[in-house]
Amino acid sequence: MSAPELSRPVKPRALPAGPLTVDASETERAALAARFGVTAIPALTATVDFGTKDDAVLAEGTLAATITQPCAVTREELSYDVSEPLMLRFVPAGSVPDYAPDEEIELDAEDLDQIEYEGDAFDLGEAIAQTLALAIEPYREGPGAEEARRKAGIVSDEEQAPSGPLAEALSALKKDQV
Repeated sequence: MSAPELSRPVKPRALPAGPLTVDASETERAALAARFGVTAIPALTATVDFGTKDDAVLAEGTLAATITQPCAVTREELSYDVSEPLMLRFVPAGSVPDYAPDEEIELDAEDLDQIEYEGDAFDLGEAIAQTLALAIEPYREGPGAEEARRKAGIVSDEEQAPSGPLAEALSALKKDQV
């Protein structure tokens, strides 16, 4: 397994007293862009405050980034800003119960963004990278997308006339009623 593109180890026993700001370098942003299949990530910053609850480290803050990628329709480059809340919970390995494959379990809000770590540190940078990956819109459309569709003769579902056997039968019934 290769090293994470954005690595920021944090030791739970030595948490920062105030907010921690993570600014990704140009090299880190280029590596993340390649990993996520986008053209570029011109900016990536996260600000995180830490707290503790039982054995868990709570990390809350915001992630802000600029993404450049091709339009899903025209393939022209477009840029957009991403702003996402960060609400992560880092727990020591083994503290999450193992469940049988067919066992029904109930999850509450605290269980959803729970990240296990091994050793004496967790990687905040990788958690930020994964949050960014979920925020990227894989089929983002630029301002010229609708025009390109029209030129290609592609119509939306709303614009398309109904077709198929049921639509033909309904049309025939309507003609008979007139």
